[in-house]
Parts: sequence; structure tokens; C-alpha cells
Amino acid sequence: MSSTSVQSGPPGQPDIGYAPDHDKYLARIKRRRETEKLETTLPDGFPRELKSKLVWDGNDLFERYDWNYWLTDEDLAEIEAALVHFRNTGLSLGYISQNTFPLPTLHPKLREISNEIHNGHGFKVVRGIPVHLHTREENIIIYAGVSAHVAPIRGRQDHQYNGQPADVVLAHIKDLTSRVDASNIGAPAYTSERQVFHTDAGDVIALFALGEAAHGGQSYLSSSWKVYNELAATRPDLIRTLSEPWAADGFGKLDKPYILNPLLHHQPATATDPERLIIQYARRSFTGYWGLPRSADIPPITEAQAEALDALHFTAEKYAVALDFRRGDIQYVNNLSIFHARGGFQDSEEKQRHLVRLWLRDPEYAWKTPDALRDRWARLFNGVTPEKSVFPLEARIRSASKGDSGDGEKGGHGGYWVVGHRD
Repeated sequence: MSSTSVQSGPPGQPDIGYAPDHDKYLARIKRRRETEKLETTLPDGFPRELKSKLVWDGNDLFERYDWNYWLTDEDLAEIEAALVHFRNTGLSLGYISQNTFPLPTLHPKLREISNEIHNGHGFKVVRGIPVHLHTREENIIIYAGVSAHVAPIRGRQDHQYNGQPADVVLAHIKDLTSRVDASNIGAPAYTSERQVFHTDAGDVIALFALGEAAHGGQSYLSSSWKVYNELAATRPDLIRTLSEPWAADGFGKLDKPYILNPLLHHQPATATDPERLIIQYARRSFTGYWGLPRSADIPPITEAQAEALDALHFTAEKYAVALDFRRGDIQYVNNLSIFHARGGFQDSEEKQRHLVRLWLRDPEYAWKTPDALRDRWARLFNGVTPEKSVFPLEARIRSASKGDSGDGEKGGHGGYWVVGHRD
């Protein structure tokens, strides 16, 4: 099954799929220019140009910014001691914190990384965790422990575990197509296909590489502020489109069939905060994907919105940086100012791409959450408790990305259930 093979949606839905088609994109631009009068001004108050370290071109970023932090021998010794300290507490993993996973000399370096994520270039890669020396659970404890010093609040990625209410705070990103029916997969995180540029949820995305693919699977980042500047200069009508309400598909998982929200949120400068621009979107919410086709009983997206989706992707692709993301690396990304994507890949028996993900928030440096996103952020962060927090050790698909045909459970494969990724 391929994401390009499913064409669905409500009557009037434009000809657009999850996988961007450049020829269709160019044809849509030409058609709209010939048949519509496009706006030539930006929405009131929106900047003509954003100026910040968060505005960068990935084609030459390496000349000005080293995004790698290599753990030293001293750092690694401190991490090992913290692992032993946490094990000796006898606490469950939900209690991992700066206090229970103490890193006295590494802590200031990790706090500076958080500052860089929020106020600098927006991302950093911590490298050199010796994954091969530890069990799966030990690696997850190390990952959560180090991350607690970067951004201490963990977000809820699913609300149930094995059919019971729970705060599932860790998600696995792995190709499960050999074990899960395609009709039960509604997000590319559980396939080997490429992921287009998108955002997740939460302030900071942390990804830890437990394993690498045999071929491909490159990680790409792109500055959404750079994308904004180009579109503001060349296509202000698309900035208007992005700032208007869009019908995001709830895929039957919410108490209403769709949510109306803009994709782009402008925050004027205040006495305490600089001007900020936040873009939040998952393409599959407007195109569908595999076992979650776009619902037939919700408003179709418009031709302008279809063009805007492709404009975001292809402009992000133009300015993206490719990260050499290896086993033992932790990638921290500002989800409010950076798009991310992944190349397609192939696994082998010996080498399999396997990432684990946390959605995080750092109260010291956190950006103000846009009004339109407050309900979603509340569902992520409010009421998450240590005693209810679950860190699954095996790959499973989040219920938010479950397909329509059944609950995804299959016998003979360790009892996983199908629950997943925002995009």
C-alpha cells in the first residue's frame, strides 16, 4: 500500500495526496494565477520579514553553526552514575527528573542547549549515548533523564495503555508494516516511506536513535521562519490563507468530526517577549494517509489551501538541512519554529531504524502558547502524573493514528496494539 494510492475525501476535495507532487503544484499555481485575483498584501500586523537566528538556510548553516554536542568521557561517566542512582531509588520511570537523575556538571550544558533551542537556532543534537552497552529500559531511562535537564515537562502522547487510562509519554517510531495490516496504519511514522515536512505537538521534540536503517532514513530540518519570509515576500496571499481557519480532520477520534484552526499564528512583540511566528500543521490532517483517509463528511480544503500545503513543503525542502542522525544521538528541535521530515529507508535483519520520541516543555524558556493551540497543549501537558506515566518498551502505534478496520491487535507478535505519530 502506498500513500499515493489512496484518493479520498469529501466532495470538492482538491487533487492532492499526502506525497507532494511538484508537477501538480506548478499546475495549480498557474491555474490560480490565471483564474483568481490573488491578494497582494499581508494580514494586518504580520511582519514583512522576520529577523532572528531562527531564520536560517540549511544549505550553508554548517558554516555558521555547529549543532552537535558530543558527550565527553566525563559526561558519560556522570550519566552512568545517574542511571545507577535512579535504579537505586526503586521508582517507576514516571519519576525520572532532574533530582532523581542528577547530572551536576552536565546540567549547565544541557540548560544552555535548551536556551539554544528556544532562543538560538532552534535545534541541537546530543551525540554519543552508548546504546549497545545498555538494555532497552536502561536506554530509555538515560534518554528521559538527560531530557529532563533540557525540558523537564513531558507531554502525553496517548491517553490509554493496554486498554486502560494512562499517560503514555513515550512513542516509538519504527516500520511496522511487516507486522501490522496497512489498513490499521494512519501515519507514516510506522512505515518506511518518506515523511513530508510537518510539525508534531508540544514545544520541543526529542528523538533518540536506538537503531539506524540499512539504507536511507535521513533526518531533515527546515526553518519555518525562513519559509515564512520567502512566502511573505513572494506570495502574501498564501500567508493570508495559512492564517485563516482550516478544517483539520479528527479521523473519528475526537468529540467532533473536525477542528477549525489557522495553521499560522502571529505573536506581536511585548515588553517581555520578541515577535514570534508559529506554524503548526500535519499534512495528513488535510489529505489522509493509508488507513486514515480524509473523512467524506467534513468540509473539503480549498484550492488555495492545497497550494499552501505544497508551498510549505517545497519551500521547506529548498532550505532544509540534512542531519547525520546516528544510533546513540538525541535530536532536540523547537517544534514551534522548525519543520521536520524524513527520507524513505530500507531496513535489514541486522540494521533497523528505530527512534523513540518525547514531547517536552521547558517552563524557564517556553514560548507563550497561541490561543488557538491552548486546548491541544492542555491535552498534552495538563494532569500528567508520575504514577500514571507509561514508557512502552516496544514499538506500538498510538490510538490517534489507528486505522478504521479493527483495533490493530494481532496475535503472535508480542501483543502490541496499534496507537502513533502526528504526521
